[in-house]
Amino acid sequence: MEAKKKKDTMTATEAKNSFGELLDDAKTRPIKIEKNGRAVAVVLSAEEYDRLESIEDAYWGRQAKEALKEGTIGVKESEKFLSQWLNAKD
Repeated sequence: MEAKKKKDTMTATEAKNSFGELLDDAKTRPIKIEKNGRAVAVVLSAEEYDRLESIEDAYWGRQAKEALKEGTIGVKESEKFLSQWLNAKD
């Protein structure tokens, strides 16, 4: 008996009709969902999602630390800048 090949991509209809299988497969690898031949979503495990969130949080944390090293312009200067930017005409 031949083993069923696991797919990394499903149509939206397949995902709807095989939702339990989709969730099981997503535990081991991301599954791309396509509708009308275009990728519309990716289903991945909660653990993988958390891992990606941690990577993103660490990145933005480093960016914030680097920005703080350059200094800040203060509240009044920030408000002036934002006011000018928001009221700017193209």
